[in-house]
Amino acid sequence: MARQAKAILAPQPTDSLTVIADQGYYRGEELLACANENIVTYVVKADTSGKRGKCEFARSEFRYIAKDDEYECPAGERLIYRFSREETGKTIRRYWASACIGCPIKSQCTPSNYRRVSRWEHEPVVEQAEARLAEKPEMMQTRRSTVEHPFGTLKAWMGATHFLTKTLPRTNTEMSLHVLAYNIKRVMRIMGTRSLLAAIQA
Repeated sequence: MARQAKAILAPQPTDSLTVIADQGYYRGEELLACANENIVTYVVKADTSGKRGKCEFARSEFRYIAKDDEYECPAGERLIYRFSREETGKTIRRYWASACIGCPIKSQCTPSNYRRVSRWEHEPVVEQAEARLAEKPEMMQTRRSTVEHPFGTLKAWMGATHFLTKTLPRTNTEMSLHVLAYNIKRVMRIMGTRSLLAAIQA
């Protein structure tokens, strides 16, 4: 989606485009693809780990030390690199510490013998995206104010029954017509009817 937008709004390879999305769009591969095409992303990371629910240390509490290619755990021990392997088409590096067995806070970390941490080979791209959002958290307020309002308006137009048609192709068409109507009304409000008609005729 960002690539399609960039082709229209910033078509030159050296042009930059800023995109904002919620956690449903968060994927490392997508962040990498955007970075490779000079697209600056602000996306909320989805926390899918069950560690917090078990009162165990989350992965974010393990600090990566780039110069040593090691992680430091909450107990101050170092998780060193052990091996790499392919998982769902991605190269994943695995780390753990030998000191886990005798760690005094092991119960807060893992029920296994060792707490293992995985790192994607392109993890720096993900870390940069997270740091970028942390520096500008107001970007998500921008997303909410520009995205939630249109969907709220469309739902109000569609009424309690929402879609009047059935099957995916028909509902796709119905939704496209709603979006087209919204966009036309929005352009009329911003530019005026005469300007819109002039642009259509040009």
